[in-house]
Amino acid sequence: MSFTGVSAAERRRMLHEIGVGDFEELLAAVPDRVRLDRALEVPGPLTEIELRRLLGGWARANAADRAVSFMGGGCYDHYIPAALDAIALRSEFTTAYTPYQPEVAQGSLTVIFEFQSMIAELTGCEVANASLYDGATAAVEAALLARSQTGRRRVVVAGALHPHIVGVLNTYLEARDVTIVPDRGGACAAEDLREALGPEVAGVIYQQPNFFGLIENPRGIHAMAHEVGALAIACCDPIALALIEPPGAAGADIVVGEGQPLGIPPSLGGPGLGFFACRQSLVRRMPGRLAAETVDSQGRRGFVLTLQTREQHIRREKATSNICTNQGLLALRATIYMGLLGKQGMREVAELCVQKTHHAARLAGAIPGYRRAHAGAFFREFVLECPLDAAAVCARGLEAGILPGVDLGQFRPAWRRLLLVAVTEQRSAEEIERWVKLLQGVGGAA
Repeated sequence: MSFTGVSAAERRRMLHEIGVGDFEELLAAVPDRVRLDRALEVPGPLTEIELRRLLGGWARANAADRAVSFMGGGCYDHYIPAALDAIALRSEFTTAYTPYQPEVAQGSLTVIFEFQSMIAELTGCEVANASLYDGATAAVEAALLARSQTGRRRVVVAGALHPHIVGVLNTYLEARDVTIVPDRGGACAAEDLREALGPEVAGVIYQQPNFFGLIENPRGIHAMAHEVGALAIACCDPIALALIEPPGAAGADIVVGEGQPLGIPPSLGGPGLGFFACRQSLVRRMPGRLAAETVDSQGRRGFVLTLQTREQHIRREKATSNICTNQGLLALRATIYMGLLGKQGMREVAELCVQKTHHAARLAGAIPGYRRAHAGAFFREFVLECPLDAAAVCARGLEAGILPGVDLGQFRPAWRRLLLVAVTEQRSAEEIERWVKLLQGVGGAA
């Protein structure tokens, strides 16, 4: 660790070499509003008893552990079967960070292969990788693959893509290379997308279901992208794919998404699990790890990493990708979740989400002052227009032990009265009634 300065003299020498006077100059680009202007209140040293009390108090501060959650927007409160933890915590799955040596990592490689197989089937694609960091970076990797494959630079975002994914796209790509096609009525309008396309477009990214929970028209988007020689990239919810047509089967070139709903707890917003699938002809440009089936010298079935080498991903701007790892533990959890539920179980979860979300939407729409903000088919969440700021509804809900939804005003001021409501299979009829009474009380006060 010789590159880490441990003395004042070493730090001064390092700062001098890079041409700055002090460490604070390196932070000049960080906005003041997100910088802490005081020292961290770090107690210690502590005994084990004291540390348990401290961490336990912090854990109890998480309202999601005791409140009824109707929050969504990319991170959902789905039920996790008890068997999942029992299997995922088995010592057989505790393996080395990188399964480079197949003779000692068959457990990890087998799970990766099963994960890839399940994701490929779920997305309707021919091949899937071993996972990426989260859904947002998976979408970026899809955009980079489209640029590499087509030799073009511009990426078009069709309709209501999650603002966080748009933000990550803008971080990785130059702003002039990302064209946002605003939603119309909550979804992508064909005429708006057609106007944004051209021969310089590398790929078209859309979300299915989209950020507002609405079902897009995937075949129309795919056709328009292919007409100009661009790749069609679908950013999908894995639970929804158990019920709606897989984008890969409908002509998408790449299907990515966030795997958190597959047996991973919300955990204060992370970590996530990015899945990435594509058609076979793109496999050489696919980022990350890829496990494949083979046989050993005695003809016995086994698994190895294939096609992609670490060196392929550390060549800076010449690399296929700079992603050279995967979310092994979370991919394991997703594999166990999908294996426990099976096709029918996942479809039942998706159907329950649809039924309960539509039930909640009907009840909310009957409350004076509230209405659905968008028309059209929706899956597990919908946008509710409130008679006052959504932030006020959320504040009142927290007091009542209910997380009523996501305040969309945090993304755009024009959305300040919009509440994004998600209803998973976990929500009971009694909990939905409590949520309705909360809305009635807040609406009456307004």
